[in-house]
Amino acid sequence: MKILMPVDGSEYTRHMLDYAAAQGRQFGSVPHELTFLTVVPPLPPRARGGMDEAQAQAFYREEAAGALRQVVEFAARHAWQPAIVHRVGQPGRVIADMAVEQGFDLIVMGSHGHSALGALLLGSVTSQVLAQCRVPVLVVRR
Repeated sequence: MKILMPVDGSEYTRHMLDYAAAQGRQFGSVPHELTFLTVVPPLPPRARGGMDEAQAQAFYREEAAGALRQVVEFAARHAWQPAIVHRVGQPGRVIADMAVEQGFDLIVMGSHGHSALGALLLGSVTSQVLAQCRVPVLVVRR
């Protein structure tokens, strides 16, 4: 089974990973193809105005590395060997598109992430993925 796990370094990501590890056999103990995906939103034109392409790419890599650091350590502790992917774009759209285009069987994601709208019933990225994607989504609530 190909499982896509979008991660952003938030407490909801940590909770999703804890849930997946607790499920053991379903996620890690049998041969599944796990992919951790982090999506960095594009810099607004004003913020990017003084940057050349190399500087912008360095910024995106640094942001992705920050979000991925804890999940890479988590995977190592649990003997998981996920693929690690980072993209630049609108998170909900990138997650939904990647899941379909690369033939994932399941998306496992936290109910919220880094957002000023965190108090809503369901995070905006999660809502977008649910609305835009035909791949089944397991939402892990805190």
